[in-house]
Amino acid sequence: MDESFVPATTEWYYPSDAVVHNALVPDYEATYAEAMADIETFWAQRAKTLHWFEPWQQVLDRSNPPFYQWFVGGKTNIAYNALDRHIKTWRKNKVALIWEGENGDKRTFSYWRLWQEVNKFANVLKSLGVKKGDRVTIYMGRVPELPIAMLACAKIGAIHSVVYGGFSEHALADRIEDAQSRVLVTCDGAWLRGNIVELKQIADEAVHRSPVVEHVVVVRRTGHEVNMQHGRDFWYHDLMNLPIASPVCETEVMDAEDPLFILYTSGTTGKPKGILHTHGGYQVYISTTLEWAFDLKDEDRWWCAADPGWITGHSYIVYGPHILGATSFMYEGAPNYPYPNRWWKMVEEYGISHLYTAPTAIRGLMRFGDAWPNRHNLSSLRMLGTVGEPINPEAWRWYYNVIGKGKLPIIDTFWQTESSGFLICPLPSVGLKPGSATRPFPGIEADVVDEAGNSCPPGTEGYLVIKNPWPGMLRTIYGDPQRMVNQYFSQFSHQGWYMAGDAARKDEDGYFYIIGRLDEVIKVSGYRLGTAEVESGLVSHPAVAEAAVIGVPDEVRGNVIYAYCILRSGFQPSEELVDKLKEHVRHEVGPIAVPSRIEIVTSLPKTKSGKIMRRVLKARAMGQPEGDTSTLEE
Repeated sequence: MDESFVPATTEWYYPSDAVVHNALVPDYEATYAEAMADIETFWAQRAKTLHWFEPWQQVLDRSNPPFYQWFVGGKTNIAYNALDRHIKTWRKNKVALIWEGENGDKRTFSYWRLWQEVNKFANVLKSLGVKKGDRVTIYMGRVPELPIAMLACAKIGAIHSVVYGGFSEHALADRIEDAQSRVLVTCDGAWLRGNIVELKQIADEAVHRSPVVEHVVVVRRTGHEVNMQHGRDFWYHDLMNLPIASPVCETEVMDAEDPLFILYTSGTTGKPKGILHTHGGYQVYISTTLEWAFDLKDEDRWWCAADPGWITGHSYIVYGPHILGATSFMYEGAPNYPYPNRWWKMVEEYGISHLYTAPTAIRGLMRFGDAWPNRHNLSSLRMLGTVGEPINPEAWRWYYNVIGKGKLPIIDTFWQTESSGFLICPLPSVGLKPGSATRPFPGIEADVVDEAGNSCPPGTEGYLVIKNPWPGMLRTIYGDPQRMVNQYFSQFSHQGWYMAGDAARKDEDGYFYIIGRLDEVIKVSGYRLGTAEVESGLVSHPAVAEAAVIGVPDEVRGNVIYAYCILRSGFQPSEELVDKLKEHVRHEVGPIAVPSRIEIVTSLPKTKSGKIMRRVLKARAMGQPEGDTSTLEE
């Protein structure tokens, strides 16, 4: 691959002595070296912190790569580790889940109450004929019944398939069909920006398309009138009040490699790509990554501001925090509804200690200026985090200075649905560089390589690869194991490496910079430019709140850069401003990165998880059909 045109950074932010001294892992270098010296012993020690009905005979079975197996022969259940074991300790009365609805509704669950609710719904699922190994599709808003349904499935050995509650009926039907789910759990609707999202109506249309569904369980959230088909549809609250819904339910003993869930990756074309994770390795990996990267302790209040319908929510709202016995906060609605201080108000009210969110949300809130967060006491915060895409340095600095008051570590995490948990991220004790996810998590051997598999020198862009197996890695693509091999392991099949599908570079300190998906790299006059870097250059201008760039074909240069910008409040579009932005990119990134055209817009097409759909922008720029846009947020 060609050398990337990238500016160097020498900007460092170091943690305070108190942060280092109090960290669960105060010495990254020593811990990383110990883990890599013997990864099997390392992960076995982490696994021993959890409950196992029967011990494993083998930590890692490498006999059939890339279909690795972890904790072979071990018997466990992730729901037991997330709930059952805590209700036998003082944590029984600890708050497990705090929830706030967009309309101001509030609910709180102790570990004891959450355990009872999960048991009751597990018994309801059994009464509907759900058995170990059956698939249950969950299509809901951000309400407590969503994690309850997930944990109930895990408890009885059913495999859940959560579909984000913003997907279209077509996307939902495809996922139901692929998983062959006979039970669907949904809501009458969900609140978003003061409006009702018609979840039940969409679910009905999806079930019509995929008649494999026999039973639909409906949670009442909005209370508006919805169609209920006799004999097929049941109200959640009705079922939970029947004698069948006993608050006691035995936890199914699962093999470490028994499937836990299927999660379909966003943006797929054709047949959905169902990533499959299992009970044993997944629980070890996500609990370790969360505890160490965020230094999560008993007194903390953790807020992962994602949706449970994504892997971020699976690992770091539902399972990870509860395995650790933490208090997890969940909010239903939009970050700026009804005002741009909604998040900061909740941080203050609930004493949130950790905020973990996407750069898209940070940039969106940054657009409203510093006054909104500055109205609130954010002193409860002790750790910040980002997820989902590379964070541009300007947004990083705003998050650090305005939200973290220049004191809090920002844990910038790179990982994927396929990895289940963080692959590259800082531990709180290491120095930070804005825009870098820093170094691999202990136990992960990551590198940036060229097409031949040679390590790239510092500052040179290449393919991001993971060179060794890890407990939380995907086990297969549901129903299509060869597709997993083709997608993730064929590029470097001789070496047996996992290819993440991202372009990246390392600097002279070994810090990783994720440039973007390999399909988000633009080649201009022979130079490869990451979309994230050009976008960062634009967003570093005080007028720009958010930017997206694409490459469009050009006879002379191969491609030229076409940029879309959303302005911050107080700025107006003009030719003069466009010229200033081009000059700014020239200065910040380099002449090769200057966009040929900059279009000022008020919104960008995004997936439900907040990722910019550059395919749609490219179609618009070239005057072509935009294709299926049913899964877009905006």
